[in-house]
Amino acid sequence: MLPDLTPEDLHARLQRGETLQLIDVREPEEYEYCRIEGSQLISLGDIPGRADELPTDRPVVLICHHGVRSGQALAYLQHRHGLTNLLNLRGGIHAWSVRVDPTVAVY
Repeated sequence: MLPDLTPEDLHARLQRGETLQLIDVREPEEYEYCRIEGSQLISLGDIPGRADELPTDRPVVLICHHGVRSGQALAYLQHRHGLTNLLNLRGGIHAWSVRVDPTVAVY
């Protein structure tokens, strides 16, 4: 099972001021349509070539539409790069929009 957190857990951690890196692995047009404030776009297809850009000194939360692509990115980064500071946003940005921040568009 991949390490994950719920949208509510992510919101609470952000509210507490925890230092997290939010990485959105969706495509640029999805990211332009809606995103979690403060997230950085690294599309799933770009992850292999940009894995060295991910910090290792703080938790990295991977985000996609429903949590599938971000789960794939997490598994890849764990197994190929040995990263242990990764979390998958369960339900993706859709769950974030529905359960935490209704100002983030749903698609």
